[in-house]
This record gives sequence, structure tokens and C-alpha cells, in this order.
Amino acid sequence: MPPRRHVFVCTNTRPEGGKPACATRGGTDLVAALQRAVSIDAQLVGAVAVTPCGCLGPCFDGPNLVIYPEGEWLAGLAVTDVPVLVDYLRGGPPLLERRYAWPDDE
Repeated sequence: MPPRRHVFVCTNTRPEGGKPACATRGGTDLVAALQRAVSIDAQLVGAVAVTPCGCLGPCFDGPNLVIYPEGEWLAGLAVTDVPVLVDYLRGGPPLLERRYAWPDDE
């Protein structure tokens, strides 16, 4: 059975001196920590897939991730946010303080 949710975490890299990249801002650590947390949670194993991905776009606000099928975009995340992310993936409250507001959403 396919997972009910799929989390894509930006781990994009770029040369120094240009636009920021999520990998160097903690995206690589974030995806690893979230994969570990999901892999040991009986409720989430098989129900949630966590995948590193390339650039999601809002680089200056990263590390970023998107959760499907909701299409929930979150920004400015850190490894310390993993427990709250896991709670949300279990059905907990939305992560309003980390929700990314697209410029045309205003």
C-alpha cells in the first residue's frame, strides 16, 4: 500500500556566495532526523514517506518542506522542529507558525 502522506524536504546545494541553499542551512540534517523519527514511529511507518529533494523555490526562507497530499508548505525549519512535525503527521494540529505564505496568498 502506498503511503498516505509524502514529505519532500529540500536538500539543494549551491556554490557559496550566491542565493542560499537549504542543505547548508540545515535541510540535510532535517531530512535525516525526520526519516529517523518516522522510521521508529509505529503509527507512521509505511504511512508517511520522507524524501530529500532539490530546490522547492523559497530559498531565502529555508530549510523548506512540503507535505502531500495536503500541499502544506513549511519554511524556516530545523531539526528541533521534528517532534512537532511528527505530531502533525500523526494527526496533530497544523504548524501555523512555520506555514509558508506565498506572495500571492495575501
